[in-house]
Amino acid sequence: MEIRHTDTTAWPPEVVEGLFDRLPDVVFFAKDAEGRYTAVNQTLVRRLGRRSKGDLVGLTTVELFPPPLGERYLAQDLAVCRGRRGITGLLELHLYPDGTEGWCITDKTPLVDPSGAVTGLAGTSRDLHAPVAGKASLAGVVAAVDTIRQRFAESLRVEDLAAEAGLSIYQLTRRVRAVFGLTPAQLIIQTRIDAARRLLAEGDASLAEIALACGYCDQSAFTRQFHACAGLTPAQYRRHARR
Repeated sequence: MEIRHTDTTAWPPEVVEGLFDRLPDVVFFAKDAEGRYTAVNQTLVRRLGRRSKGDLVGLTTVELFPPPLGERYLAQDLAVCRGRRGITGLLELHLYPDGTEGWCITDKTPLVDPSGAVTGLAGTSRDLHAPVAGKASLAGVVAAVDTIRQRFAESLRVEDLAAEAGLSIYQLTRRVRAVFGLTPAQLIIQTRIDAARRLLAEGDASLAEIALACGYCDQSAFTRQFHACAGLTPAQYRRHARR
């Protein structure tokens, strides 16, 4: 999806920033077509260990995040602008310079001016929190989640989880999303990557052993998935976690 803006004064940056400043679990940002920050909220300022928004404006992620994360985020931004295609519901593990780590759902969309030119992008990264009971009927969800947590090392299919829970795939997906903010497939990925993070940080198992222990058919598949989520290879994450 593209956001077309015909009156740049209708929503001045400080108004949008002010709204997102009230959401401590959401990172908001706007960038120009070269990936330089033009607007941010206080959550991002705080997580990057900076004093003010002015410390970020005009910089790219390469100048704010350690390699290779900064390069990865910038490449993602440029792909959104040049390809004119947004990103929706991307599950990511964010590693911030202040040492914090956390799962989030990222959305980015290109900004298009009246002439049709892409002038930049805007986006959010929303923190994923612990499950909230009572948001939806838990019927069937508990069984599916238990299966994921106990058998994540095995080959798991959403259709099998739904059948075991006595639900359709649609019903299971809707209920899991209501409770966790994730689809069942995303929950499987998160569970596997979290298990891998623990093994990488604490143990001496080889990458191939960790891959098999976390449900991946081989080390290359594990490395691709881990890098897609964290922006680091498993080996890079191991060094990062043990600094």
